[in-house]
Amino acid sequence: MLGVFREDGYNKIMYDLIIIGGGPAGTAAAVYAARKKIKTLLLTESFGGQSVVSDNIENWIGEKTINGLDLAKKFEEHVRAQEGIEIKMTERAVSVRQLEKGGFEVVSEKGEAYLSKTVLVVSGGRRRKLGVPGEEVFSGKGVAYCATCDAPLFRNKTVAVVGSGNSALEAVIDLLPYAVHIYLLVRGTQLKGDATTQAEVINSPKVTVLMGVVTKEITGDTFVRALTYADKATNEKKTIAVGGVFVEIGSMPNTEMVKDVVKLNDFGEIVVDPVHGTTSQAGIWAAGDVTDCPYKQNNIAAGDAVKAALSIYAYLLKQEREVLCT
Repeated sequence: MLGVFREDGYNKIMYDLIIIGGGPAGTAAAVYAARKKIKTLLLTESFGGQSVVSDNIENWIGEKTINGLDLAKKFEEHVRAQEGIEIKMTERAVSVRQLEKGGFEVVSEKGEAYLSKTVLVVSGGRRRKLGVPGEEVFSGKGVAYCATCDAPLFRNKTVAVVGSGNSALEAVIDLLPYAVHIYLLVRGTQLKGDATTQAEVINSPKVTVLMGVVTKEITGDTFVRALTYADKATNEKKTIAVGGVFVEIGSMPNTEMVKDVVKLNDFGEIVVDPVHGTTSQAGIWAAGDVTDCPYKQNNIAAGDAVKAALSIYAYLLKQEREVLCT
């Protein structure tokens, strides 16, 4: 399907598909694109996605437990084993625009421009961080951003969850079967999650809710051992002994490059058709954490990306048939 496209006086390769992102969604889409003989360019800063910082991942299907870096290596090895997939590493896409003659131009932060008939955005998201001393040092060593993924690793430990919305409350629920005790640190004066989940959290004897507090520091040795917080009203500081800290203050989708070409919701996520992964712009698909899918999970991202890749294949075939018939 590969062709040559002339745009602004320059001859450039026109790919069938450009995949933006190298996490579980990008990897899955690339493998399926290769199997369908779709000439594909994968643009990514690195392989692995957000899970690369996880010390142990226990819910990736087919692996009882795997380190985030090891999973990232497997992603890269799997993609590189495919024929017909070109990879541009350490390249972050910064803009996508529709071309007058059809197709799209994707520009990287290095200033390189790539042309494609279709685009699949699987650029994931980035967790909002506390920005306090110790957070980066102990990331993957007690500081976690996904209770669904990592709760079993904190069995028989006392942990802290920072946040006030549904994600924080659900993190507490996920931790209840494993942790000995859970401190829920809330910056404001009330919880923001749904009433039923609030009640379950508040009524649990294993949970202590600390209202009106701000996390100041996370400390430890080789692993998290304590968290220091301050009372917003009095500025009094206190330190609690914990074996883990779950940061649940929301996430930000990496959608800056397509904000002007596809519809985003109020959270900046790409609005997609959950059946095919299509967006508001014909020729652009999206999957994974960058979309409005409510479940931000590796396995779901990979599955949705496979659906998108198959949908893209059908779209390209239809385009070819239309060209042959004209």
